[in-house]
Amino acid sequence: MLDVLQKINQLVWGAPALVLILGVGIFLTVRTRCVQLRLFPRALKDFFSQFSGKKEKRNDGVSPFQALCTALAATVGTGNLAGVAGAIAIGGPGTLFWMWICAFLGMAIKFAEATLAVHFRVKEKGEYVGGPMYMISRGMRKRWRFLAGIYSFFGVVAAFGVGNATQINAVITGVNQAVISFGGAASREGNLLMGVGLAVVIAAMLLGGARRIGLVAERLVPFASAAYLLLGAVVLIARAESILPALGSIVQGAFSPRAVTGGVIGSVFTSMRVGVSRGVFTNEAGMGTASIAHAGADVAHPAQQGVMGIMEVFLDTVVICTMTALVILVSGVAVPYGEDVGVALTTQAFSAVCGDWVSVVIAAALCCFAFATVLGWGLYGARCAQYLFGPGCWKKFVYLQAVTVVISAALETGTVWLLSEIVNGLMAIPNLIALLALSPTLARLTKDYATKKKTAL
Repeated sequence: MLDVLQKINQLVWGAPALVLILGVGIFLTVRTRCVQLRLFPRALKDFFSQFSGKKEKRNDGVSPFQALCTALAATVGTGNLAGVAGAIAIGGPGTLFWMWICAFLGMAIKFAEATLAVHFRVKEKGEYVGGPMYMISRGMRKRWRFLAGIYSFFGVVAAFGVGNATQINAVITGVNQAVISFGGAASREGNLLMGVGLAVVIAAMLLGGARRIGLVAERLVPFASAAYLLLGAVVLIARAESILPALGSIVQGAFSPRAVTGGVIGSVFTSMRVGVSRGVFTNEAGMGTASIAHAGADVAHPAQQGVMGIMEVFLDTVVICTMTALVILVSGVAVPYGEDVGVALTTQAFSAVCGDWVSVVIAAALCCFAFATVLGWGLYGARCAQYLFGPGCWKKFVYLQAVTVVISAALETGTVWLLSEIVNGLMAIPNLIALLALSPTLARLTKDYATKKKTAL
């Protein structure tokens, strides 16, 4: 079974997929005249303004910051801890370089997704609802609307895999690693017990709808991210002399992985493929899922939320993923190249510098990230299910999510990650087609917003 999944994964994430994702990113970068650089100062200003001053009361939808945090809740997850570690082990340190390239182009893609999602959204039962399925059904010609149904189907499936199984599985692994480091032992019964506890809490949050998810994400994501970055900064300060060599190995490994990995990883394409696929997994640029969260924002102009999409990718990949990679590379821990390792490598790296006690902190951070991710993806899956089956399916979807949480506590890491990457690739296809088709609308909205903000084109 695992061999079959690996072959499918290589097919989905082969050269055509890489060309499509990177090609769309380059096209949108040119089409918007490098919006990720031109509007990056605006994105920073809007982001930091959320931490000071009086917040406006929202009558319709959620605030732009809550929408961003909901999107970040889904993107900042186990991919930032376990996914980065696995990427380095499979493709070498150079995979981070390709994740940076993917992030730069992903900022333009995420800007496009968020902007178009707000532009083509609808209002149902007092809430803004949008995403790729609405972009396709409302923005493209009728003969292409079948893509909206395909996307929604993959979205429902992904919500149980990418947004649930991988997250819960990584939490269980992280907690068990902490227990073992203190002389304890992991057990299937303990895993299932943790799964039941997580299922109850997650179901209670999801039943509260988009606004409750936004409120939880607004509080949880900034706190957990800041705590993790602070711990990472402690490691980098302690191993400051190793930072430049680590950065050198990242750049060298991108073009000559054999020289960095001792010959274990010898293919540049392997490094690129793993970097791009894990980059998409962590920041979800090209998948269109985050646009479902951004569509709920109460904003005056669609591109106003688009700049929050730029910040989303920057924070997720450029900041948090880079921190994880540097900690692993400066820690002195031997990387088992060629093996698909998970969060255990990240935990070992932090422990090598800070001591075994830090495994508890990493497990706690992982739980926070994974919990937030399941909430964010719960919203995505529910919106996709609503598009397919109508608004009445929300509670049924939540109950199925809770059951999946319990089941996921007993799954194996390798199988879960492979399934997740396959679904990610399949979801991206309808979304990327829509972004290309609607690029004239995107260019018009971007120009209009830049003119109103007196931003030079």
